[in-house]
Amino acid sequence: MGLTIHLLGSPRLESSTGDVYQFRSRKSWGLLAFLVLNDHPPARRQLASLLFSEADDPLRALRWSLSEIRRALGDGGSLEGDPVVLRLPVDCVVDVELVAKGAWDVAVDLPGLGSDLLDGIVVRGAPAFESWVLSQQRHVAAASEAILHEAALGSLSRGDTQAALAHATRAAMMSPLDENHQALLIRLYRLTGDDVAAERQFEACAELFDREFGVAPGPIVLAAMRETGDDMGTDTDPASVAAIVEAGSAAIAAGAVEAGVQSLRAAVGLADATSATDLRVGSRLVLAEALVHSLRGFDEEGLAALYQADEVAGAHGDRASMAHARAEVGYVDFLRGRYDRAERWLTDALELAEDAPSMVAKAKTYLGSVESDRSNYENAARLLEQAIEMARVAGEPRREAFALSMMGRIGLLRHDLDAAADHLDASIEIAQRDHWLALLPWPQSLRGEVQLARDDPEGAEVLLRQAFARACQLGDPCWEGMSARGLATVVAARGEPDRAFETLADARSRCNRLADPYVWLDVYILDAQCSLGLRHGHPDTARWVDTMRHLASRTGMNELTVRALLHSAALGHDGDASAAALVAADIDNPVVRELV
Repeated sequence: MGLTIHLLGSPRLESSTGDVYQFRSRKSWGLLAFLVLNDHPPARRQLASLLFSEADDPLRALRWSLSEIRRALGDGGSLEGDPVVLRLPVDCVVDVELVAKGAWDVAVDLPGLGSDLLDGIVVRGAPAFESWVLSQQRHVAAASEAILHEAALGSLSRGDTQAALAHATRAAMMSPLDENHQALLIRLYRLTGDDVAAERQFEACAELFDREFGVAPGPIVLAAMRETGDDMGTDTDPASVAAIVEAGSAAIAAGAVEAGVQSLRAAVGLADATSATDLRVGSRLVLAEALVHSLRGFDEEGLAALYQADEVAGAHGDRASMAHARAEVGYVDFLRGRYDRAERWLTDALELAEDAPSMVAKAKTYLGSVESDRSNYENAARLLEQAIEMARVAGEPRREAFALSMMGRIGLLRHDLDAAADHLDASIEIAQRDHWLALLPWPQSLRGEVQLARDDPEGAEVLLRQAFARACQLGDPCWEGMSARGLATVVAARGEPDRAFETLADARSRCNRLADPYVWLDVYILDAQCSLGLRHGHPDTARWVDTMRHLASRTGMNELTVRALLHSAALGHDGDASAAALVAADIDNPVVRELV
């Protein structure tokens, strides 16, 4: 049949035969979108209540819309049962699924890319459905941005700078306040030699950021303005390039990060001059890891190096290097809350890893973290347990410590406090034994929250103050924000709301001061702000709730979306409590089920 379901923009059905049934009811479109985008089959009564509660016979109205969908699907699909199970034809294409999980070079050509989900479809008298649609529209918009950004980097890695410019421009237009979009666009103008356009874009960016935030563009935008275009370096021999890479890595290990990164940037140009594939790939991988993990605020430049490494490695059949590059791209997408894209990259890395323990441990650690952020806790725990086992096989205690910390977070969020404490204590002990001071504030902050949940504010404060001091010494924005959030909750528990509000505002400011924040953490801090704001009637509570809901729904943080919807319902927004119950039904967390 060749059925294509377009849910982006004005919804429509297309068939390769040219003959396909078109829905007569807007609610049929809403029903189809809900069935496509919902992770688990919904009960008939749930669907009837969601979309047809004002009908004289809601179940009959539901049956009519179901019959419309069946007619459109044809013999190759089905829609049966209670709960209702949707099975699409084997050759059916759904545009939103391509945007979320498809290859960028296919998804970027979709006609509806960048358009609203179900644009123009208004379902009246269904407030819970309207609330659900708003969350999904935000999520799909974020997915479209991610594809455009990915397409720009992918096109650049293939040498097609004009296509890269077109995609980057669309991404920046969709979200002009995203510093990474701005940096990429400016960098591309510089690479193509259009310095006038780069300067114009920089000035527009600076004016926008000053007007909206009262700040200047950050380091990644300034670095983009310093881009000098292609520089193949001077002729040199591979041994010399390898020595420069080694020296740059040694400088970074010794703490001279900026000097080391400069050496590695030079090494990339020199490696290209040698045409030695292993050096071209290897120098970019080392540079990217330094930019992503050591030189904070430069993930965007690191991503460009990773895409280029993946492209070169793929052209020469270097599966191990491709796995390495894709795991690191997945990690950056995880931090940015682009979980669907992160899942795709990390799944690719696992397939390419060919059972190499170190790479399997890395990919499964990141995948488990992705699933935890999305509140798929059972799957997250399974992946993290496998990652811990493989990290031990590979002899990588740092990987084990990080995976244990994420297991501890699952226990904390699900209020399994004994398991949380055990995992976090193990993570702290390994990090201390291996002298990995850069990680310590994270498990220590989580461990402090465990103590607070155990009604031990004194013990919590000791851990959180130690974590905060270490985070400040490291200059790590994420860990500073995490530990400050914990301290704010301790202060709030002692009956000092004004001080707690100040500390939470400081926590958000800290974790967002660079272009590469851990987005989950930002929303987690917002949750504490909203809860405290509702409790004490803070005048900014509505703004915080709207920001939290926007970020949580854009990214697909399901538990935090539920919490945001419940905060919104507490402010009197019709339909948000019912929408929260819809999302909560798919979350395996007893704490969340009690909330709704």
